[in-house]
Amino acid sequence: MEVKIRKDIVKTDYLIIGGGVAGLQSAITAAALGVDVLIAEKADTRRSGSGCGGNDHYMCYIPECHGDDFQKVLSEIGEGMEGGPWQDPAMLKKMMLRTKSIVERWESYGINMKPTGKYRFEGHTMPDRQCYHLKYDGHNQKMCLTKEARKNGAKIMNKVFINDILTNDEGRAVGAIGFSLAEDEPEIIVFQAKAVLVATAQAMRMYPNVNPAFIFNTHSCPAAAGGAAIAYRAGAKLVNIDVPYRHAGVKGFARSGKATWFGVLSDINGDSISPFTDKPDRKRGDAMMDIYPGIFGDRLESAQGPTYMNCTGYSEEDHAYQHQQFKCEGIDSITDYLDQRGIDLHKSMIEFGTYDYSLAQRGIDIDLNAGTNVPGIYAAGICCGNVRGNITSASVWGDIAAESVAEYVKTVPEYDVSNHPLIQQRADFYNKLMNRQNGAQWLEANSSLQVIMNDYIGLKVRSEDMMRAGIKYLADLKSYAKKEIGCEDAHQLMRTMELFDLIDLAEAVAITSRNRKESRGMHKRIDYTFTNPLLNNKFQTIRKNPDGEVILEWRDKVK
Repeated sequence: MEVKIRKDIVKTDYLIIGGGVAGLQSAITAAALGVDVLIAEKADTRRSGSGCGGNDHYMCYIPECHGDDFQKVLSEIGEGMEGGPWQDPAMLKKMMLRTKSIVERWESYGINMKPTGKYRFEGHTMPDRQCYHLKYDGHNQKMCLTKEARKNGAKIMNKVFINDILTNDEGRAVGAIGFSLAEDEPEIIVFQAKAVLVATAQAMRMYPNVNPAFIFNTHSCPAAAGGAAIAYRAGAKLVNIDVPYRHAGVKGFARSGKATWFGVLSDINGDSISPFTDKPDRKRGDAMMDIYPGIFGDRLESAQGPTYMNCTGYSEEDHAYQHQQFKCEGIDSITDYLDQRGIDLHKSMIEFGTYDYSLAQRGIDIDLNAGTNVPGIYAAGICCGNVRGNITSASVWGDIAAESVAEYVKTVPEYDVSNHPLIQQRADFYNKLMNRQNGAQWLEANSSLQVIMNDYIGLKVRSEDMMRAGIKYLADLKSYAKKEIGCEDAHQLMRTMELFDLIDLAEAVAITSRNRKESRGMHKRIDYTFTNPLLNNKFQTIRKNPDGEVILEWRDKVK
């Protein structure tokens, strides 16, 4: 089978890679500003991206609800899940000042931001602090955002996988290359654009998940698999990918949405182990999960026993409310399971666990205009590494990127990409994969990747020699995969190219983790057990220069 290249180049001013919350919000804003916008989404924008959990909590600052002391707001947010050390303070400040505007616009799009008739804030909150997570009904948010984007004139191409960003001799982004998934036979599509937004969600499937036999049982969208690698290969900096991120939720049932559960973390006897609460609290929940998501694994490994979500003390009204919020969040598969098994939360506790490591909010380094170090490449959403906020971050930085792009595209000329050398290189590689008889399956290589990452660049302990070996094995895996994997159709080709994205990011994780010669957070070195105070206000970045050389740097946090 020969993989054909579509004859006509798809031209636009602003190419958005990924139709999640960030991509759609950016398309809405940019199109309203008169920019010619195109979204390329490998699934369907009505149901895609990392917004598959947390669709009922929107972190925001609304002065009439939270008061005018904005510094107090920033300080209190900094104590919770969306605070912490792994973001630039200046980014948090700019993001929060724009949240009210986004909330009001989302309401106008048809997303119900006031299910009770007024703003209601719940969850992800420390004791004696204000709540900043707006409780809303986000079950239909992707459909509403898709409708609004099209209404404003943005074009959407679903079932298109983008593999690489095209840059010119000056080093600026001028387009992208990918292929169609609409038919069994892939068709290469070349895009020409003045600016590109990378909004490709996080990277799942790099480490073994809670059920290793089921590679797609992940806490976020399993199709979110390493999209930040396309920015990395184009020269964009990645940041904070050396410090692991882990989520928590129902053990063995990988779903996000832990704040929707507002019971108490308890031991096997039903006694609270939380310092923050000893009874179910609908408004605040149990902040223990946010500040210490690793508690579940740590208690098991130390033989203290399993840890449970204990809702047995809540009322019938609370029970009905919690189940309704599962639906608002889009994780009603949990309620389906409870109903199917006859589990009554009034009587039964549910064991919780810590999920696999992902690159959620670890990735592309952006500035206050949502730009990267590569001219013409912007980024937004959970694939960014120096901002936090989940859906809030995605919507706000997508919005900011759109405004930046609207000005940028006025300053650069069109660039003819028809003879770009990467097009034929990719076509040749796709053809090798598609015409390889009796080739290995991508699943085999993905499983090998997870074993390497777990064993050599793991979550428990790290060391120089272990990571040196891991880096070598990752290079071997990439070489073997290029020589041995075969694909039968477009779907398998997509999964294979996701695999290569994951390997590229895994190498970057390994290299930066080896270079961080200290222990910090969940990055634990047995050969460097101390935390270096000189790095307290610095972030580590990694990029590739045009020759493919890896460049490691430390930068100050932007305050």
